[in-house]
Amino acid sequence: MGITERKEKQKLEIRKMILDASMKLFIEEGYSHVTIRKIADIIEYSPTTVYLYFKDKDEIFYNLHELGFQKLLEKNQNLEGIKNPLMRLYKMGENYLDFGMENPEYYDIMFIQHAPMAALMEMEDCNWHYGDSALNALKQTIEEAMAQGLIHVGNVEAAAMGIWGMVHGLVSLAIRKRFDKLIPEQQIKGMMRQSLNWMLSAVDRSGNGLGA
Repeated sequence: MGITERKEKQKLEIRKMILDASMKLFIEEGYSHVTIRKIADIIEYSPTTVYLYFKDKDEIFYNLHELGFQKLLEKNQNLEGIKNPLMRLYKMGENYLDFGMENPEYYDIMFIQHAPMAALMEMEDCNWHYGDSALNALKQTIEEAMAQGLIHVGNVEAAAMGIWGMVHGLVSLAIRKRFDKLIPEQQIKGMMRQSLNWMLSAVDRSGNGLGA
């Protein structure tokens, strides 16, 4: 390995250390307690070194948010073989629920914390690549289901916002412990899937249901 390759490898390693330390602090202390100095202390570098890699805390959280979307995209790889768009839509929602319950900290950064979007708005191209890709996949699936007469034909944007809003609400309530007094913990995920099934069945025109 040459000098250039070693330097590049070291840069990637330090960048990963910064992101790992930031996530650790976020999980243990919460967003407001994550500081550049604390991150530097954990990785045993100076704050100046952290600033060489990231402009500020918001940019760090933007990159953590992108890592979360990569994890969600990996979870959605099982959608490719589902030909029926209504069943694909259900599985997409189910994956979203599972991801949020299994990765509450990443979910918080991706969909609740303001920091990633604040960093995005300051970028020159303001291109929310991962978020747009996820939303476009949802809208494309809804369009297919409408075209095949599986769900009521209507405004695709409105349908996408409604479905996303519903599953987001379920995950947000669950990870913020709002269901704890209503539903036994071991039943929460099952009840969330039933809610998703109920919503999609309400617009299902095939008469077959989703069978979840």
